[in-house]
Amino acid sequence: MQTFQVWIWQQADWPQFRWDQGALSSVLARARLAQGKVLGATRLLDANLMLEAVAAILVEDGVTTSAIEGERLDLDAVRSSVARHLGLPTAGLPVPPRAVDGLIEVLLDATRHFESPLTAERLCAWQAALFPTGYSGLHQIRTGSLRGDEPMQVISGRIGHERVHFTAPPREGLDHELNRFLAWFNASPADLDGLIRAGLAHLWFVTLHPFEDGNGRLARAITDMALSQDERQPMRFFSLSAQILRERESYYDILERTQRDGVDVTDWLTWFLSQVESSATASERTVANTLAKARFWLRHQAIDLNERQRKALNRLLDAGPEGFEGGINTRKYMSLTKTSRATAYRELSELVEKGCLTPTHKGGRSSGYEIVW
Repeated sequence: MQTFQVWIWQQADWPQFRWDQGALSSVLARARLAQGKVLGATRLLDANLMLEAVAAILVEDGVTTSAIEGERLDLDAVRSSVARHLGLPTAGLPVPPRAVDGLIEVLLDATRHFESPLTAERLCAWQAALFPTGYSGLHQIRTGSLRGDEPMQVISGRIGHERVHFTAPPREGLDHELNRFLAWFNASPADLDGLIRAGLAHLWFVTLHPFEDGNGRLARAITDMALSQDERQPMRFFSLSAQILRERESYYDILERTQRDGVDVTDWLTWFLSQVESSATASERTVANTLAKARFWLRHQAIDLNERQRKALNRLLDAGPEGFEGGINTRKYMSLTKTSRATAYRELSELVEKGCLTPTHKGGRSSGYEIVW
């Protein structure tokens, strides 16, 4: 006897999500604590440092939300776009492609204008911004409008051995489904916890899969918007996309299991809240690195350095104490600053003499230098 899959959106009580509040209490408390710590740490930053921290998170968000979908963006292009949108220096950075600019505009619009209603028109504009040429890779897609009549499925495996991971609701009735989601998002119950609401919004939107492409990136932008609404501020200080990328396999696994089940989403919310906790905890280090960088330059503000030396030091500082593996050596300095071996060796030696760098003491060809934190 043939059996047919019943997806979550085919349940009789869809979309009346249920969850076990008691089962979520401890993970929700931990997520709130981590969120509070990172927001508390940002209060130590002045306006310039806060902007720098926001830029670092936004760059991370842009790179990782695309990487989740298998798209690798050029890091300097993303940095350039973020700098241009935030009014930061762009010297030495490339002109970003339109698609990168569009992605950053979407991420900023979702958080800067978190108080504005989320509408179908706004979502269509976001999706069009992600695909300014009308192509996703080599394939022409619908942009700025909902998907067509073809079935929307997530499939893996070679031809003849495909596995269907998910089938989205059909095009007929999709406008109604999307409007129902938007009505809920714009007027959620007052007693609904903001982090739980963000998790529900992510799951609900990605289940609808209303566009031909870009649904995952839009779901994460909507999640960022919900988190900004929860915190009542237009800046993100932790990147949920970066954490989802770190847990990409479990992300797709929990989504698939949830979408094949009933409307009890306790397991999904448990996973989501755990990622909020981990993301906020990781961002505490970003904020700490920003403070450490400011203190470093305060200590060395009177030292005469050229632009190449400043660029190398800033790259080490941005990476943090554990981020630039093995420190910087002559070869890395040459690659970073586009200079000769003799100049690289001389300028690194000067930075050691001036107390900015210290040898790693590894010796040999692996000899390098690291920041005096």
